[in-house]
Amino acid sequence: MPQDRTAPGLGWLGVAGDAHQTGLALGRRGAAAVAAHLRRHPLWSQVNAPCHSARVAAMAAATQARFPRIWAEIAGLAEGLGLPLMQVFAWNCRGDLLASVPDGCTTVLLPGPEPVLAHNEDGLPCLRDACFIAEIQPEDAPALHAFCYPGSIPGHTFAFTAAGLVQTVNNLRLTGIAPGIPRMVLGRAVLGCASLTEALDLLRDAPSGGFHFGLMQRGDPRILSVEFGGGGCSVQEITRPALHANHALHLPGGLRAQIVTASSRDRQERGAALLARGADPLTILRDDGGAGLPIRRDAPDDPDEENTLATAVIRLAGPQIDWSIHDRAAGPARHRGTA
Repeated sequence: MPQDRTAPGLGWLGVAGDAHQTGLALGRRGAAAVAAHLRRHPLWSQVNAPCHSARVAAMAAATQARFPRIWAEIAGLAEGLGLPLMQVFAWNCRGDLLASVPDGCTTVLLPGPEPVLAHNEDGLPCLRDACFIAEIQPEDAPALHAFCYPGSIPGHTFAFTAAGLVQTVNNLRLTGIAPGIPRMVLGRAVLGCASLTEALDLLRDAPSGGFHFGLMQRGDPRILSVEFGGGGCSVQEITRPALHANHALHLPGGLRAQIVTASSRDRQERGAALLARGADPLTILRDDGGAGLPIRRDAPDDPDEENTLATAVIRLAGPQIDWSIHDRAAGPARHRGTA
């Protein structure tokens, strides 16, 4: 079970009900942080600029048609935030509208008898201690646990579900693409899937902005590295320890046209070196050494405007998922448990 949920740090929110009720609870939880930080951030104005209105409207129509429950969740989110629906929807399309946004992250992928996905969730420094783990009990889909940002739906950070599915997500800064379904909507839809096969079928069938997913499932020995965007989807089974630091490594379209920041490059190189030395996932994700920019990100002047807000280590141990979530650079887990 999670540790003290009321102490300062990464919070916890239990949610049950239909999609609109879920979104409403998420919105109410994040309303103060959105008002204090996000609506004052230049990125909010950028994604809600008139030049994006036609693309936002097209993605809204596609979401309503294909994923009505997720649309209902976003509508509830907007109501809980007390903000216009289309503004909140545009915020949840930020990575589809802009090639480079402050959504970094690093994932360690370790295959073996007990596969591990471990992940640093890197985001806006102003949101430290405003984020939370949502424990969601939907009416018509598997229950799930997910890291949530104020103002955003689940499915674009790290999560695991009662169906045994584990998801980690890294931003890809792809250029020159025309999204159809928002990438965050696809990430949310994956959390409703019953199997890895169902998740891959979903991702192969929807042009979107760029994401990398680490995926694994209880009862399945595989760890999958999935890069998608702009209608392309590349899937690789991980057969040796690997790391992904939010730039495309095997998606052909991404390799042709993407933005690779200095932090992304340096984290990839440092992580690969630590893996070669046999370092464990938590040590890698807490590492602040190396010649370049660090894996663990705490600098107030980070060049991508990102800090590490949480670290998750999720292991498939026989019939269960063992998980721990850390919200500081050292010390014990903030939350831990089995599923």
